[in-house]
Amino acid sequence: MFKTSFSVKSLFPVLSWVLFLAGSAKAQRISYAELELEDSKRTNFEIIGKVGGNFMIFKNNRNLNDICVYDGEMKLIDRVRQTDMDERWINVDFIPYSDFVWMIYQFQRKNIVYCNAVKIDPKGKRISEPIELDTTRIGWAAENKIYTTVFSENKKQIMIFKINSHNPNNFMFTTMLYDQQLQLKQKHRMPLSMEERNDYFTDFLLDNEGDLVFGRFIRRQSYDFISSFSIVTKKADEPMFHLNPMETDEHMLDDVKLKIDNTNRKYIINSLYYRQRRGNMEGLFTGIWDKSTESFSSRNFLVFDETMRANAKGQDASIRTAFDDYNITDVVTRKDGGFVLLAESMYTTTRGVAYDRWGNRFYGNSPWLSPIDSYYWSPYTSPYSSLYWDRYNFGRNSQQGTRHHSENIMAFSFDGSGKME
Repeated sequence: MFKTSFSVKSLFPVLSWVLFLAGSAKAQRISYAELELEDSKRTNFEIIGKVGGNFMIFKNNRNLNDICVYDGEMKLIDRVRQTDMDERWINVDFIPYSDFVWMIYQFQRKNIVYCNAVKIDPKGKRISEPIELDTTRIGWAAENKIYTTVFSENKKQIMIFKINSHNPNNFMFTTMLYDQQLQLKQKHRMPLSMEERNDYFTDFLLDNEGDLVFGRFIRRQSYDFISSFSIVTKKADEPMFHLNPMETDEHMLDDVKLKIDNTNRKYIINSLYYRQRRGNMEGLFTGIWDKSTESFSSRNFLVFDETMRANAKGQDASIRTAFDDYNITDVVTRKDGGFVLLAESMYTTTRGVAYDRWGNRFYGNSPWLSPIDSYYWSPYTSPYSSLYWDRYNFGRNSQQGTRHHSENIMAFSFDGSGKME
């Protein structure tokens, strides 16, 4: 439910402006779902998407799992309880299509973790029997997921993988590549050497050709700068990783974001950077990896000038610190090879004391942090992901006086070589 506060005096100019525009523009309508009796502050939910004209949302309350189906006005059509098993689900992922959804879920039975899939129709009903994709034998009760699901932009390539980190110096990956009907195409098992204790991963992405890509980098500490970075690729039909180091010169990268440009067969790397440890944000780095030549086609460092800083700074920020609270939130590719990058100012305060980006618990790397003591490890187990606002922790922190602020948004347009337009 939304709550807005304004005076009657301030309302009339707004009404006048709306009436003025009424004849030339179509009014925007906002629809939202009513609160249900089954929902509480501990309800976890995931928006599946629009399937067959209906909006579908998955809701979890402890051991109860439901798929809620809404019409175009966000009126509840049905709430479908998933009741075919007694085991507690460890994790669930969804891959929505125009007329069905793949639901991929994990659960533990005795000392075995199962990864299953089932097809769901637009009404939230199951239209297939559960398909067993893989199993893993473990010696403990799993609290976090073991399998990770990624899929391509066109949704014709689906990969499920797991990482065995029993040897902290040599991770063992098992990858399973499927088509959109979940028919297995390739299954590979291969090692990845972890040379440094502070090795980290970016998000794992899958392109339209079934190739896996992610970044590996080194931080001396959890919130320190990136001292080295490599693009790691795995071709769909090859049981091996390719490591491609990227030079950053004297620049210190902050938090690397990857984006796949499937149309132009390239990977885009973006990061804010600074020139001294825990210094102010100096600019934006953009690198482009070309799949055709298997090399970096460009590396550009955009320096934030005085005009950019004046536009970006918040009410309490100075020109010098204008970009210190910014985080990259999205990258949108264009057919001509260019792209648009969005960055947003986000920070927290506790009892009036603001955290900087190194002390802010909601800032950090992607969820793919190095494991500590788990033999089978999913990188998404860390709560310190970039821009990750956990709803339970959010409420708990609010009781301690922690507030979460979201302010200015900056949009940058780049050409196909990574230079700002």
